[in-house]
Amino acid sequence: MRIIRRITALVLALGLLGTAAAQEGKLKIATVDMQNLFKEYHRTNDAQKQINVERARIQKENNERLARIRELDTDLQNMRKQLDDPSISDSKKQEVYRDWQMKQNEGIALDRERREFLQRRNQALNEKMVQRMKGILEEIRKLVEEQAKKEDYDYVFDKSGLSTSQVPFLLYTKDATDITAVLLEDLNKDAPAEPAGEEAAAPEAPAEGGE
Repeated sequence: MRIIRRITALVLALGLLGTAAAQEGKLKIATVDMQNLFKEYHRTNDAQKQINVERARIQKENNERLARIRELDTDLQNMRKQLDDPSISDSKKQEVYRDWQMKQNEGIALDRERREFLQRRNQALNEKMVQRMKGILEEIRKLVEEQAKKEDYDYVFDKSGLSTSQVPFLLYTKDATDITAVLLEDLNKDAPAEPAGEEAAAPEAPAEGGE
């Protein structure tokens, strides 16, 4: 969730929407819970499901690479036993040792390639997730702005926003209207029906490195 909080902090600043009411001495203020809108928006869950599918695909390929490396490791252990076997001739041991070296180098190379693959694919997936989530947040921000203009609000404050010290920016407002529910209904008006028994996946942070 930390990466989503960082994305949210980058795109959820909502500016002044009008000054006429301020000049008259009375402001029309609204609040919105951007974190809740983001979490409950059906496009957020759709994007998360797609990310999870891609993450599972990466893990599957990583497991296949690990399986080959473990096969080589088993071969190396068996060859080591032959090298320690006093009943095997020296000439045979030299042949086994050459094969052991080749397999060991192959295993090292395969593991290096696997780690590079995992880092490369996870980094690309993280970047894709960041771009998708930023796009969704920008879509929500525009909807907030449209609603604010429609209702002639002077200010709209994100009540879920936190400062760098993790203290809410908005501590108190007088006579502010919370427009979160109205916006959420608008966002999800075209949401596809969820299959029976299926729960929406909560947004997750992108995968880090693997084994």
